[in-house]
Amino acid sequence: MSITLRQICLVANKLQPVLDDLIAVFGLEVCFIDKAVGIFGLENSLLPIGTNFIEVVSPVKENTAAGRYLERRGGDGGYMIITQADSAETQAACRARAQKLGVRVAWEDSHDTGNFMQFHPADTGGAFFELDWDTKNDHKGNWMPAGGTGWEKAVHKEIVSDIVAAELQSPDPASLAQRWSAIANIPLKQITATCLEMPLNNAVVRFVEATDGRGEGLGAIDLKVVKRERLLKVADERNLKISYSQVMICGVRFNLI
Repeated sequence: MSITLRQICLVANKLQPVLDDLIAVFGLEVCFIDKAVGIFGLENSLLPIGTNFIEVVSPVKENTAAGRYLERRGGDGGYMIITQADSAETQAACRARAQKLGVRVAWEDSHDTGNFMQFHPADTGGAFFELDWDTKNDHKGNWMPAGGTGWEKAVHKEIVSDIVAAELQSPDPASLAQRWSAIANIPLKQITATCLEMPLNNAVVRFVEATDGRGEGLGAIDLKVVKRERLLKVADERNLKISYSQVMICGVRFNLI
């Protein structure tokens, strides 16, 4: 398969409280702060989970896209699904399919060894769908949004070990799933009548019906858990525990697998 999940971005009104929760509950560590996001009026931090990343962004200026998203969804929540294509050709093919569907590129930028590309969330639906490529094509190592290399020393797998799914919710999950599938050229799997999955190399993007009153968006992340009891104890102490299999941080449900 030609597309790999690398990063999931959350958006928060305040950055540090969310970082504190992620670090305390999941045993994570900040590996990189990208000053370049300042051009979007944001501050951020990245925390590795296995070979993937949770990024948290927060507006530091008025009238940002992230700030408008916070208002539209009624608070902190999921923001972006960021993936890596295996080549420039794969990225270009996705861009061409998106163009035929009327899906705009919201932002694109080249760097020393590759290219970033984000599709417009108003066209894709659900969330920002970012598809990047890098000449090194190392799905377990080099990742420019995390500074390239060096982030590996911040990986901790004592509590959680991997991100295995990102969940997009919608009043019409089938239409949303079909749009993402058409862009990525990845066939969908029908799980239930109202749940479809788009498999990537190392994870799945799940499409479900929105039932929490927040409308369409990135509503949940599945994590592979190593020490569930320890995780839930800390989550409960911080008023973040929902159930034996779920905690809530930054307005996102973390499903414990």
